[in-house]
Amino acid sequence: MSRLILSLVVALSMPSALLAKAPLVFAAASLQESLNAVADAWAAKHHDRPTISFAASSALAKQIDAGAPADIFISADEPWMDDVQKNGLVAPGTRVSFLANTLVLVAPAGGTDKIAIKPGFPLAKALGDGKLAMADPDSVPAGKYGKAALTVLGVWPQVQDKVVRGDSVRSALAFVERGEAPYGIVYATDAFASKKVRIVGVFPNSSHAPITYPIARLSAASSPDAEGFRLFVISKEGRAIFRRYGFLAHFPNAN
Repeated sequence: MSRLILSLVVALSMPSALLAKAPLVFAAASLQESLNAVADAWAAKHHDRPTISFAASSALAKQIDAGAPADIFISADEPWMDDVQKNGLVAPGTRVSFLANTLVLVAPAGGTDKIAIKPGFPLAKALGDGKLAMADPDSVPAGKYGKAALTVLGVWPQVQDKVVRGDSVRSALAFVERGEAPYGIVYATDAFASKKVRIVGVFPNSSHAPITYPIARLSAASSPDAEGFRLFVISKEGRAIFRRYGFLAHFPNAN
C-alpha cells in the first residue's frame, strides 16, 4: 500500500473531532471585522484559524438549538444566550459577558444633519415618506434594542409603519448604505465599519437594556482548540483588538 493511500486510510478512520481541529464559531453579525481580526491574531500564534459563521444572534441560537455543530457562540444580547443555556447547550462555567456597544441613528454619508435623540424627537418628520431601516425588532437584538429605545422615547407609534426590517443589523446597515432608507438604527461599531454612512444621533443608554455580548463554549464542542480560543477572545490581547473596532469593554477585569 502506498504511503499516500495509507495516509488516507488512517485519516478516514480517525474520529471527525480529531480531524476538525479549528473551532467553529457562531457569532453575531456586528462582530464581523473585529472577530475576524481576533481570529487572525490567534492563527498568527500557530493555531488553526477558527471558522466563523456570522448572522443574527436569533438565527444562530435557533440553529444551535436545532443541533448545529458549533463550538462557540457569541451573542449580541443576553436573552439569546439565555435561550441556548436554558436548553442545556452551554458548557458550565464558560459564559462571560465581555463586550458592550452603543445604539446609534445613521444616515447615508455626505450629509451634515444631526438629530438630538430625546423624548418625543421628530424622527417621523425627518423620515418623511422614507423608511427607517432596522434589524427585525421582533427577534434580532439590534432591532429589539431599537424598538425598546423608540418606545421609551415615545416615538415608536409614529414610525413603526415606516420600518423596513433586515434579517441582521448588517442588513439594516446595507439599506442605508444603498440609499434605500434615509435613516437606520444600528450599533456604533457597524457605523464605524462603513464609509457609506454617518452617525446623526446617539441613543441614550437609559432608553434600552445594556447592549452586552456574552460568549460561551457549547457543551457539544468537539474542537480541542475551542476553549483556548474562547479564552483568547476574552483575554487582554483579544479585548484590545475589539476596542480598536469601537467596542467597549464589559468584563470584570477589563482595563
